[in-house]
Amino acid sequence: MITSIARFLADSASAVSRHSGRTLNTFSRCLLCHTGTDVDYGICSACRDDLPHLGHACRLCAEPLATTTDRHCPRCLQQPPPFAHSSACWFYAYPVAQLIRHFKYHRDLVAGRTLAEVAAGTLSPKGERPDLLVPVPLHWRRQLSRGYNQAQLIAGIFGRHWQIPVDSRALRKTSATGSQQQLKRRERLRNLSRSFRVPARAQPRLQGLHIGLVDDVITTGATLEAASRTLLEAGVRIVSTYALARTP
Repeated sequence: MITSIARFLADSASAVSRHSGRTLNTFSRCLLCHTGTDVDYGICSACRDDLPHLGHACRLCAEPLATTTDRHCPRCLQQPPPFAHSSACWFYAYPVAQLIRHFKYHRDLVAGRTLAEVAAGTLSPKGERPDLLVPVPLHWRRQLSRGYNQAQLIAGIFGRHWQIPVDSRALRKTSATGSQQQLKRRERLRNLSRSFRVPARAQPRLQGLHIGLVDDVITTGATLEAASRTLLEAGVRIVSTYALARTP
């Protein structure tokens, strides 16, 4: 049983890697409006401009900020997260939210790849670049059910654009926490406590590295906090986080 699960996860990782290595430049029509005008990576320029761009946000957690002179949100000023920086491209709102849900729950890999390709240009690391990108892992039961890890596909596309290697085996989800969507931040943190692990064989190659942790959506930041703490405890020097979208 364990051997067959490991084989499935390896095959799934390989398939996602192959899928994220392709480009969408050959799309002739926009995924959103279905026109064929100025389409790049599956979205035309008009629809791309209309997407709910995040704008000015907290440098630590990507929480939207009303005042452009502020650099951090009140929560991060009071209790900084373990990661050093967060970036997200859009608000989790129409039509980005719908595309992400189709990507995650309806196996619409084209929607996910389209968003990741477009976001890669906006989120390209500035300043110190990560040495390695690590996708937030799914528990094996969730990945077995879904058939792929959406964060891994996103990380693969970011890595190709940014010329940064991706390691999908550097972090493991060891406990099944169930759906977190309806939970508040404190409940999420409690559920996620000690739910990630760095495999022993991965620890030597992570020592002293700057890791870029990749996920699809930042909601409360609890998942990224738990994963970042695990990486830092394993010897990682610094963690930055990247996601397609941030909940308002």
